[in-house]
Amino acid sequence: MEHKKDKIEFIDDNDLNPTLKEKLNSLPSSPGVYQFRDNAGKLLYIGKAAVLKNRVRQYFQSKQVSPMISAMIRKISDIELITTDNEVEALILEQNLIRTHKPRYNINFKDDKSYPYIVITNEPFPRIFPTRKKRSDGSKYFGPYTDVRNMRFALKTVRNIFMIRSCSLNLTEDAISKNKFNLCLDYHIQKCEGPCVGFVSKEEYNYTIDQVAKLLNGKTKSLLKDLTLKMQEYSEKMQFEKAKQIRDRINAIEVYSSKQKIVDDEIIDKDIIAFEKTDNDSCGMVLKIRDGKVIGKTHFFLTNVEDKTSSEIIEQLLINNYSKSEFIPDEIHLMTEPENPIAVKDWLEKRKNGKVDLIIPKIGDKYKLLFMVKKNARLMLDELILTRLKREFIPPSLDSLKKDLNLTKLPRRIECYDISHIQGTDTVASMVVFAEGRPKKSDYRKFKINYVPDETGTPDDFLSMREVIYRRFKKINEKNSGGISESHAENSKEDLSFGAVPDLIIIDGGKGQLSSAVKVLEDLGVKNQNIIGLAKRLEEVYLPGESMPHNIPKTSSGLRLLQRIRDEAHRFAVTYHKDLRSKRTLTSELTEIEGIGVKTVQKLLTKFGSVENIKDMLKNSYEQMETEAGKKTAERLRNHFEDL
Repeated sequence: MEHKKDKIEFIDDNDLNPTLKEKLNSLPSSPGVYQFRDNAGKLLYIGKAAVLKNRVRQYFQSKQVSPMISAMIRKISDIELITTDNEVEALILEQNLIRTHKPRYNINFKDDKSYPYIVITNEPFPRIFPTRKKRSDGSKYFGPYTDVRNMRFALKTVRNIFMIRSCSLNLTEDAISKNKFNLCLDYHIQKCEGPCVGFVSKEEYNYTIDQVAKLLNGKTKSLLKDLTLKMQEYSEKMQFEKAKQIRDRINAIEVYSSKQKIVDDEIIDKDIIAFEKTDNDSCGMVLKIRDGKVIGKTHFFLTNVEDKTSSEIIEQLLINNYSKSEFIPDEIHLMTEPENPIAVKDWLEKRKNGKVDLIIPKIGDKYKLLFMVKKNARLMLDELILTRLKREFIPPSLDSLKKDLNLTKLPRRIECYDISHIQGTDTVASMVVFAEGRPKKSDYRKFKINYVPDETGTPDDFLSMREVIYRRFKKINEKNSGGISESHAENSKEDLSFGAVPDLIIIDGGKGQLSSAVKVLEDLGVKNQNIIGLAKRLEEVYLPGESMPHNIPKTSSGLRLLQRIRDEAHRFAVTYHKDLRSKRTLTSELTEIEGIGVKTVQKLLTKFGSVENIKDMLKNSYEQMETEAGKKTAERLRNHFEDL
């Protein structure tokens, strides 16, 4: 009977596989972490619970849930459990797993890894510099700084006030005692005290580093008090030069502190945390107050919050912020309680090794400050949405082009091809790419064309175009069929660029060039590809299979975009053609010399720059020419140019 009472009513019993039913009816009552997986084994969601049996079953009981949760439940095929000794351990484990796997239905932090920190390295003589990577090597990290300008200002302030080394030398006691290093410019301009040559002891240097840490943590009052005592100590010992240095440091810190806004009369360290939410996005903001002054703020963008409660979002903000922070304040003011307030408080106090109060202000100045932080979070969220709208904005010329050509989709990526040669020499082709109506020069490509003459002996532009289109789209076919390995694609810039399929191809030329390109695409099995030909003379647009030019109004912004892209392809092709001709002209004189091959010519031009420089070297510094080019090569060059 007890076993029957333990069974639950599922949303739809037929949707659950026997293994999942069995797991649901044998869930433990201990705290831990649960992981939902789909039938392919992919992680859908990671959660924690004080009592696994109660929490996991809630998902499958008949009740109204949000569309997102309902969609997730329908995909669940398996449940994995990890039991822990207490709720705090479950909290930590859940966050580590979410950060590692980033499941589809968990709250995710956007661009979380890109925020910089200021690091104080774990060395006998520590260094201070910005970094975007945190390492578990005992170093101290301050941040993250979501505003890089604030980070740079803090770093500049530190370097202006304190004499900290900027070099990356490995300053061990043994290396210093053996005089392995020399003083650099920083010492002479009084930016460093010279620890590399033993001018400052490890104890004195690290005392300065402790002061830096206090400044970065906003503890200016405590820092000024310590420095004042140190200045008095030096004065009593008649060490007036050192006392003067400390006095100057005190003055600089007081100037720095005076620029910080006072928001609280209480001399206490606190953080104010609030967030704003719209649809599936949210922005959380942390205002840092130390000794009653604002020392900075940090913001985080979150996704997958549509069906999340305020308590869940606040909890994620707390854990994400303080799992990376070296400093945890005495008070944290929140707009609402976290989902698991006791577990979160215990976790914070263990990290701080001291008491932490979680306060939810309702009235007065503290509430006004919280409201101000919430308002700033709304501004940042609006900025994110505006940036996204700009990215999604469709340029009018693209929309016009889609209508003018009756395209099946918006031509966001357009590729244009042009053939260039002069009097049948050095035939080349260009591929230019426009993305969202703008040049994407990183994807531009140029081609050397195999010489293909027609009946009159001049290059065949149709065959040249066929060659280019074949070389371009053969890459896509190989990739789609698995012909290009992932490792090769990662190491090949061309393969990565060629992996993108264009929404529209422009062939610079009339019906003949267009037909050549279309035939190649058909041979390669490329279907439903939008492609046009654009003739130079009358700006006529040709479509595949149509004998007459397609009518586009001369005032159309789409036509102007086509002309701009075609002109860019022509410019790029002509530039490449000129480069090849100049190189060929430059090297032809040297390759005519008996005994000097193409590779030797390339080495000579790389080393000396031009034929004229080579002639000058032969005439004025023949011994140096022998040294740099080799005796035999120098002799052949001299004999050739003396005979001219």
